[in-house]
Amino acid sequence: MNPAKTTDLPPLIAIVGCDGSGKSTVSEELLRWLEGYGPAAAVHLGKQQGNTGRSLANLPLVGKWLGPFIERKASTVRKYRTTDRAPDTFPALVMYAFTLKRVRRYRRMLALRQQGRIIIADRYPQLDVPSAFDGPDMTVTAQGTPFVQSLARREQAAFEWMTSLRPDLVIRLNVDLDTAHARKPDHRREALKRKIEITPQLKFGGAPIAEIDASQPLAAVLAAARTAVAQLMEERGYTRS
Repeated sequence: MNPAKTTDLPPLIAIVGCDGSGKSTVSEELLRWLEGYGPAAAVHLGKQQGNTGRSLANLPLVGKWLGPFIERKASTVRKYRTTDRAPDTFPALVMYAFTLKRVRRYRRMLALRQQGRIIIADRYPQLDVPSAFDGPDMTVTAQGTPFVQSLARREQAAFEWMTSLRPDLVIRLNVDLDTAHARKPDHRREALKRKIEITPQLKFGGAPIAEIDASQPLAAVLAAARTAVAQLMEERGYTRS
């Protein structure tokens, strides 16, 4: 399925922002509201690597061992992101596995859109900031084994394919560090800080972006998001039932 040939399909709306900005909550509320325009579906287009790790770490018996192991692997990933050295084989396979998981969810999103559903996407793939969140984990120019370099090229190609489809609207939820950390106390402050700094740099292929202050009360955030989406739906000829 070629995402570049879906211009006549229902709107694709992406919700982006740092952890703690309220992406999931806004996505859920917008989905219910959008159903007044017609069939709609919500999808998650991130890796969910952090959620998977935290869930495994909380498992009885094995969680005590898995928690430190997962953190060591996460630290390894972060280290490779800041160097010109490719990861070793096992970390590279883990990174690529999460990319394949993301591609499966992306293909499911395309299928739902082909079925006539308006799409709300929690997160969206990006290539604007290399090695940042929602982008590739590996770098094609990094020095590594031929096998790892081949995985990096495959990952890059997957992201180029996914980002070739520009959302009809991006709702960017901007949040300050203290608010984000208060909402996500299990996240590292330095990681949240970096995501907050990167978020404004993401352009999503020149897609229209609605900037919303997500530090506001939820009611104000939802009102601003609905206003932006309502304008898009009107432009596309949709009316609420």
